[in-house]
Amino acid sequence: MKTIAIIGGGFAGTTLLRALDGRLPAGYELLLVSDESYTTFNPMLAEALGASIFPEQVVAPIRQMIRGARFVMGRVTGIDVARRTFRCDTLAGEIEQRYEHLVLAFGNRARLDVLPGLAEHGLALKTVGDAMHIRNTVLRRIARIELEADPAMRRRLGHFVVIGGGFSGVETAGELVDCLRGIRRYYPRVRADELKVSVLHEPQRLLPELSERLGRAAHTSLAARGVNVRTGVRARCVGERGVMLDTGEFVPAATVICTIGTRPNALVERMLLPVERGRIVVHPDLRVAGTQGLWAIGDCALVINGYDGKTSSPTAQFAVRQAKCVARNLLAVLAGTPTRAFAYRTRGAMAALGHRKGVAAVLGIPLWGLPAWLLWRAYYLSQMPTFGRKLRIFVEWTWGMFFRNDITHLRFTRSQELDTQPAAETPRRPMATV
Repeated sequence: MKTIAIIGGGFAGTTLLRALDGRLPAGYELLLVSDESYTTFNPMLAEALGASIFPEQVVAPIRQMIRGARFVMGRVTGIDVARRTFRCDTLAGEIEQRYEHLVLAFGNRARLDVLPGLAEHGLALKTVGDAMHIRNTVLRRIARIELEADPAMRRRLGHFVVIGGGFSGVETAGELVDCLRGIRRYYPRVRADELKVSVLHEPQRLLPELSERLGRAAHTSLAARGVNVRTGVRARCVGERGVMLDTGEFVPAATVICTIGTRPNALVERMLLPVERGRIVVHPDLRVAGTQGLWAIGDCALVINGYDGKTSSPTAQFAVRQAKCVARNLLAVLAGTPTRAFAYRTRGAMAALGHRKGVAAVLGIPLWGLPAWLLWRAYYLSQMPTFGRKLRIFVEWTWGMFFRNDITHLRFTRSQELDTQPAAETPRRPMATV
């Protein structure tokens, strides 16, 4: 059997899987390899962080999407373009797989070296694990405030700084402020003025990807709910006690969340492929330049949109469309017919701001408030695989609209760790009277 292989289980990889599954000619098999057994709906991570939804509601098992294809959970460690093989670390050890065509769809990674000290003292938001870690950190900070006597320390522990005012930044800030407001009632020794969320954004307005009108609407919505939005300011470095700005001002905060900066997958560097701005250079039909049988789509690829001649943005919308284009082109190559260049007219962009509010631009029509938020959720619900999962998520989302956020701190402590794992997040200090 000749193998059509896909590396990566994100939006691009799973869309391509569903588009090709059951459509390959006789003698070909379809294989998807991914580090995880699920695909993550990254734009919804902020809602999982803020406990508006449960973590399982932002992921979809890859095996639920498969009809006749094969799935291997493993990490690709090397690709030999000349021999058309790749190596993969799996639960059964390392395997080598030969391919006829290989599609790279492994996205990118969070980058924490954009600011000095960010890697040591900042938190990234790129995976479900990141979202749950930040959520647990927030709960630990509030619990510690109740036990802290120093007023300055209490304010620093209750200050959460988000660096970046793009889509991820405003979504994170909106969910955080709603989460803090919703759960404070369970912490009677924490005052409302001791909890604060700030956004630090270097450009002069939020959401530069959208119109100025929608950027102002997002700013107004966040500020009305207590978020301290600071535009036109640049963080210089991050430390244990807070953030230093370019102006010399110090912003005290115990928790700094970074939503800016990405880096390429380490596999890109090892393959010695043509790369520009950290992304793999591809031809108009999405084949990797200078190779045979190798394609790239999604966030890891530098794709020129034939519709307007601009570089495709690294969003789910473009990843899905690129996957569908590659599916057509792969079938064309196998049938011996010409391929087509990628060209797509964007339908718009959306961002959720928490508290059932959002901003959106759809086919040039601006929306904000509840209609934009409902449209945002409807789109991601439509991307969920299988009708059963769609129905389950819809019921759980509807249920969550009428009840308070969950405050469970999940540590996943194993039995043998119960007597050895410390409960505190910091080294012990001399006992104080509270």
